[in-house]
Amino acid sequence: MRKLVLGLMSGTSADGLTISAVIPHPFKIVCFKNYPYSKTFQQKLLNAYTFTAPQLSALHYEIGALYAKKVQQFLREFKLSPKQISAVGMHGQTVYHGPHDTVPNTLQLGEPSFLAATLCCPIVSDFRAMDIALGGEGAPLMPFFDHYLWGHKTPKILLNVGGISNISVVGKGQKPFGFDCGPGNSLMDLACQQYFKKPFDKNGVLAAQGQPDKSLVTRLLKQKYFAQKPPKSLDKNTFGRAYLNRYFQLKNPYDVLATATYFTAAAVARAVTDFVPKNAQKELILSGGGCYNKTLLKFLRELLPHVTLRSAASLGIDPQAKESAAFALFAWLCLQRKINHCALATGARKNAMLGKITL
Repeated sequence: MRKLVLGLMSGTSADGLTISAVIPHPFKIVCFKNYPYSKTFQQKLLNAYTFTAPQLSALHYEIGALYAKKVQQFLREFKLSPKQISAVGMHGQTVYHGPHDTVPNTLQLGEPSFLAATLCCPIVSDFRAMDIALGGEGAPLMPFFDHYLWGHKTPKILLNVGGISNISVVGKGQKPFGFDCGPGNSLMDLACQQYFKKPFDKNGVLAAQGQPDKSLVTRLLKQKYFAQKPPKSLDKNTFGRAYLNRYFQLKNPYDVLATATYFTAAAVARAVTDFVPKNAQKELILSGGGCYNKTLLKFLRELLPHVTLRSAASLGIDPQAKESAAFALFAWLCLQRKINHCALATGARKNAMLGKITL
């Protein structure tokens, strides 16, 4: 009876929880849905890195309880029984990522016991901790998923534009790897909220009305991170409000948003041209909310004219379901005592089984 695995993902943009139900083998996404957070709750998540210990503890339990509530709603909406769910992979909410701190660390909140109590099945969570313990960056984790599904096919780049942009490089004859490129939706969303009082630039319509300051972007790309060789990863606050206010002092709000969008595309383009083998620079597969931003896509095509851009939908994976579905697969593999980790992408000493199991 229990054949489905759920995957739960709330990204660095903290705009909502995506839940996917998958058949793990052969891999298939059965259904998925995104549940937006209220503006108040989103701001709480985005500001959590400043919280005291009691506040973090309370939020940890609040997120866990919310996940359980949303999973119950998901099961009702798709007419699924809890008895059909064999396991859950729960990423949790990243509130801080500091792999290069004096004590390397990363923190994802969300108490898994609420889901375990609700579904009476194993919950796998806290996937990044083992990678940190093995000397890795703790991110990105998606290259394993991309290699698992497409590692035997033509080499390609898979780009996820969430709060931060990250790529995987996989394919036949290609050692899988990946890394964070630079800002994703985070900087664009902040600019949109600050100057237009809107949560995000839907379809890139506002950015299309401005002119990007390409000379500013050229200067920004001289910052240390972009020249650093992978493996490498970023905290969402690297390109936060302080960054926006420091560097984007342009008079026209439309130009600010256009420049933030161009910067996001240019960081991806530099990552591709500097660090991806030439034989893999043929196809770029997009996922994440940013893949619907038409202005971002326009800039990517302009900066990478030799690369064909396609949506993950062309590979049979909905762009918005991909990350949550991946954590369903990671959970299933963990419970099978199988590797669910790409050490080449994170810099860890060896491949491992990631995740902690709550029964």
